[in-house]
Amino acid sequence: MLKIGLTGGIGSGKSEVSKRLAAKGAMVIDADVIAREVVEPGTPGLARVVETFGEDVLRPDGSLNREKLGSIVFNDSEKLAALNAIVHPLVGERVAELQRTAPDDTIMVYDVPLLVENNLASMYDVVIVVDAPDELRIRRLAAYRGMAEADAKARIAAQASRDERLAAADIVIPNDGSLEDLDARVNEVWDELLRRAAHA
Repeated sequence: MLKIGLTGGIGSGKSEVSKRLAAKGAMVIDADVIAREVVEPGTPGLARVVETFGEDVLRPDGSLNREKLGSIVFNDSEKLAALNAIVHPLVGERVAELQRTAPDDTIMVYDVPLLVENNLASMYDVVIVVDAPDELRIRRLAAYRGMAEADAKARIAAQASRDERLAAADIVIPNDGSLEDLDARVNEVWDELLRRAAHA
């Protein structure tokens, strides 16, 4: 099994690359998606969140009100730590289960937004960084997420710098051209990953 850490700053187009790798046959593990799954209605995770934070964090339909929970934890480091103590182990268990049940020849791609910030590069056989200039990322965040320029700049500033990310990369996928350019580069990268997997 080849373990790939896929990262890129906000607005770099990491999810576009992730979709293309999945289409080629990679098993993509997105920790954000799993973090949502482990607190869906009826899960032990959601029961523990309610036990810790109260019924107020539920919507009328019994699902988690993420905005409400976010407003509680993001201004209080102790409450955020309490939430992480519930969610992170559940995410870890689910990821381990996916790894255990995957075939040996799987190319497993972990979508890890904060790979560089959390010094996680050593956990992967290959680190892929999706790269785009900051100015382009700011324009994308405005166009696709309706984010104000000041907010986009603040989000980018809160993450690792472009140079720090590139320094951690085994493979770089530039994403400052057309989608055709991106497709071509992902094809090259996929061939490279298949070669590495064959020799792993």
